[in-house]
Amino acid sequence: MRITFKKAIMILSAAALGLLILNACSVGIPGKAVAVQNFDSDKYLGTWYEIARFDFKFEKNLNQVTATYSKNPDGSIRVDNKGYDYIKKEWKQSIGEAKFVNTDQEARLKVSFFKPFWSGYNVIDITADYRYALVAGKNLDYLWILSREKTIPDTIKSQFLKKAQSIGYNTSELIWVEQSAD
Repeated sequence: MRITFKKAIMILSAAALGLLILNACSVGIPGKAVAVQNFDSDKYLGTWYEIARFDFKFEKNLNQVTATYSKNPDGSIRVDNKGYDYIKKEWKQSIGEAKFVNTDQEARLKVSFFKPFWSGYNVIDITADYRYALVAGKNLDYLWILSREKTIPDTIKSQFLKKAQSIGYNTSELIWVEQSAD
């Protein structure tokens, strides 16, 4: 069977598209990162304030960012992200869903705001009282520091930054999110 140039281009294009979709659906974890074990998903539910993040297009120009997690009837987790776009002077909201990758005892989740595309959400450090958390994405391009309050103690901040740096994150690129003082 002879493959024409046009057919070859179509096959290569389909293969490239498939690879892009697979990459877009990556639920990985950075190489040196380890998700929290013995994770209590019920304690994690509720509202978290975003203290710091790497900037990316979905959160560009957002301050006063919160993430609220609640259980869906099917056991998955509802993700409600809100933030104030200080350039456009308007609130933005994204509703998504998170599911555990392995077991709910391991803080490795996949999250989707645009199904069927999923991405990794990995809690890699959390204080015993579930007040402060360090969250890694699928690779070294995504990192969040979260808190149950609008600030974070310097000791916890230092602990999280040191851990992120040991994994390979360039923490000098973190954006420190402004949270309004109510």
